[in-house]
Amino acid sequence: MGNLLRKAVQLKKKHLINKLIKQGIYKKNNKHLYELTLNELEKEVKFYGH
Repeated sequence: MGNLLRKAVQLKKKHLINKLIKQGIYKKNNKHLYELTLNELEKEVKFYGH
């Protein structure tokens, strides 16, 4: 079960990162997007209107 959840989180993060990159966003506070948590990525996507 843990592997399945981990994989789902990774896929969701990848999807959100791709959305942000399409908006021209590559970093937040000197952190690369891949360093952010799922929650942080979701907040960024909401902030930028998607």
